[in-house]
Amino acid sequence: MDTISISIAIFFTLLCLSITSLIWLKVKGRIIPNGVIVVLGFMAMCVGGVFAFINFGEDYDAYKKLHWQTLTPSQIQPLVDEGYTVFVDVTADWCNICYANKVGVTHREKIVNALADDKIILMLGDWTEPNAVVESYMRTQGRGGTPYNKIYGPGAPQGIILPTQLTMESVLLGLQKAKG
Repeated sequence: MDTISISIAIFFTLLCLSITSLIWLKVKGRIIPNGVIVVLGFMAMCVGGVFAFINFGEDYDAYKKLHWQTLTPSQIQPLVDEGYTVFVDVTADWCNICYANKVGVTHREKIVNALADDKIILMLGDWTEPNAVVESYMRTQGRGGTPYNKIYGPGAPQGIILPTQLTMESVLLGLQKAKG
């Protein structure tokens, strides 16, 4: 546990002890307003929720361990022939759906763990600014916009086009099919 987690745990414990003490005093005949106990109970639930979120949530920085290569279409088929699965992500900084796909899917820990496989090569086509390589690749795909995600592999040498709005299930299923 880090310092913040320890501090939150101590504060949560003190809140719970305070609530217990106030209830005990109330049972013994002291006049303790019910509102005080309710407010402290609500605070304890909030602090407990924060503690649980920090310690038991997923690793939101997991995506930083992924190693993306620049999109090089001429390398895709040779990599597939060697048994690799190639995940292509054509994106742009100004693309709202691309951002939603990153935050909601490709940066999530479960997907990051699946993409971190040694037999998966990640290729990123950044179309934020005009890019001849990305434009040429998209032209060969018959596509003209972002986001565009395609997974190539031994089980799908021609590639599997993923939906515009990604889901964790669509990515995992695409990876499974492409691996063969």
